[in-house]
Amino acid sequence: MTQPLFLKSRKLARAISAQLSRGEKQALQVFFDVIALTLAAAVAFKLRLGFDYVFNAGQLASLLAAPLTAIPVFIRLGLYRAVMRYLPERILWTIIKAMTIAALVWTAVAFFSASYGGTGVPRSVPILYWLLGFMIVLVSRFSMKWLLFSTDDGAEGRRTLIYGAGQAGTQLAAALQSDGRTKLLGFIDDNPELHGRDVAGLRVFPRDHIETLILNLGVEEIILSLPSVSGAKKLEIGSYLGRMPVKVRVLPSISDIAAGRYDVGSLRDFDIGELLGRSTVPPDVALLEKVVRGKRLVITGAGGSIGSHLARLVDAYHPREVFLVDNNEFALFRILQTLNSSQSAYPLHPVLGSVSDEMLVESLFRDNSIDLVLHAAAYKHVDLVEQNIAEGIRNNVCGTEVLARLAYESGVRQFVLISSDKAVNPTSVMGATKRLSELLVRKFAEFAAANGTGQVFLAVRFGNVVGSSGSVVPLFKQQIEAGGPVTVTDRNMMRYFMAISEAAELIVQAAALSKGGETFLLDMGEPVSIYELARNMIGLAGLRPKTEEDPGGDIEIKEIGMRSGEKLTEQLLYDVASATPTEHPKIMKAKRFTKAHLRIDEIVAQLMEALPKATPSELRALLFALIEDFHKHQYPDLVAMGNVAVLPVKGQGRR
Repeated sequence: MTQPLFLKSRKLARAISAQLSRGEKQALQVFFDVIALTLAAAVAFKLRLGFDYVFNAGQLASLLAAPLTAIPVFIRLGLYRAVMRYLPERILWTIIKAMTIAALVWTAVAFFSASYGGTGVPRSVPILYWLLGFMIVLVSRFSMKWLLFSTDDGAEGRRTLIYGAGQAGTQLAAALQSDGRTKLLGFIDDNPELHGRDVAGLRVFPRDHIETLILNLGVEEIILSLPSVSGAKKLEIGSYLGRMPVKVRVLPSISDIAAGRYDVGSLRDFDIGELLGRSTVPPDVALLEKVVRGKRLVITGAGGSIGSHLARLVDAYHPREVFLVDNNEFALFRILQTLNSSQSAYPLHPVLGSVSDEMLVESLFRDNSIDLVLHAAAYKHVDLVEQNIAEGIRNNVCGTEVLARLAYESGVRQFVLISSDKAVNPTSVMGATKRLSELLVRKFAEFAAANGTGQVFLAVRFGNVVGSSGSVVPLFKQQIEAGGPVTVTDRNMMRYFMAISEAAELIVQAAALSKGGETFLLDMGEPVSIYELARNMIGLAGLRPKTEEDPGGDIEIKEIGMRSGEKLTEQLLYDVASATPTEHPKIMKAKRFTKAHLRIDEIVAQLMEALPKATPSELRALLFALIEDFHKHQYPDLVAMGNVAVLPVKGQGRR
């Protein structure tokens, strides 16, 4: 009979507890402590003076003073902030401190009120009071936890909070609970309407409670579930969490979310690079398969950052045959090994050489019926190309001309140029060469349209990709690991960022949308301040940036000044009004100019003629003079500033 009665009592206690608000529960704890501490003081007197002793007026006042001095101490040390369900064992130390301070304050009150010793408070009573009070408070807390929340209420495991109580967060919570290896303690969310509410059976807390939750609940891990939050906001949150003594992990990719896969093993350690470019739109598998499945592909620059990701992407969509072209032996060997390890079921051919080698490219196209060329080969480091102008022109412009011309002559069905936002109003040699490459591709698109060949030539333009060889993210990481300083060119510099895997997916999807001659623009989201990126990465490492406001910080951020050819901000468009949406929400299309081919042959011919004999400064001047002259004919409203063509765009901000 005892066991069923006990279970009924426990069930009743849980039902009553569930009806009480957090404030009501805290009030009950305070009321209990007032009674318990008064009783503890009374028992302490009885143990010292005998159980038949009758208290005098001064001793009765001391009994009442015991809880009055203890409760403010308990509040200050957070004994009423801990959530009973998740009461951590570390609260033992907090109770010891609270009772020690409370006993000392009580003794001091007795001393200064001249009631200490003699017929007042005997010297041994505070010691007995401390011992009894500690035992009562400790036992009451853990007894209540045991009574109301049995150990089978949740799996034992890593004590975890989920940051983000949206749909993705609640689905992740369900997956983690069914996995059984995580002890979920609640959600963190920035939406004030959710604070204090239960979502999926878990309480939602505001962000400013995180430190208290870590202390009172013993939080060991926070998982970010923020698939639709902007990159800048993710950076700010990541920087804040980086200073917390917890492990931070991130939700699986949006592709896994779309497919309904919440494999707990796929949760990744927090990486600021992923947060910068994490996509909120899953790839359209039908578009990817349309371009890749059963096709013979050439990927140039296959060992580079973009090229290697394109190679890995197409590997998953069953191409018929793939040719990997790169002039870097080690990079080509590395991507070849990666694809071979995936046990690809199609022929894979490494081609060592440069795209500007006409004999090599001609034999490649002549001996194989190529369906698609993904042209990622280019020199992209702005500063290096500025110092090697002739080679930048030779590789980026002449190489594209050779590849596009031979692709057109060989009947290649589709040609995709990977371009850059630096091609818009170029101020660097790299950007200028990319602009000419875009014009070359557009020329062959117009030839194909005029002659009815059915071939498709297009360019895809986007900004910085996180994880590329030229990205500032790995540079900042190295500088932080070395103890600084972290170097930024200018405090006001802004850049767009995109995850490299997402960029590769969107490039191939743009090819599926093309009818020929377009320049597609990838939606890069909001621009990110490079200076704030540096600050946030320092914060993510658990350190403080050393600034004028905080000279005692850990890592200095040093401005080194802009280098030749750099801009404070980049543009994806010459004219925002000319961009039109496509079927894909993250791919736009720039206005098509039909007269692009009328001057490009002349420009390339002059550059090729000047290459062997002109000095670097002469080459640079010629390059920008040719582009500026071309733009005067293409854009009547163009304003020339020095040797840089700049188009004033109404209503255009950082874009």
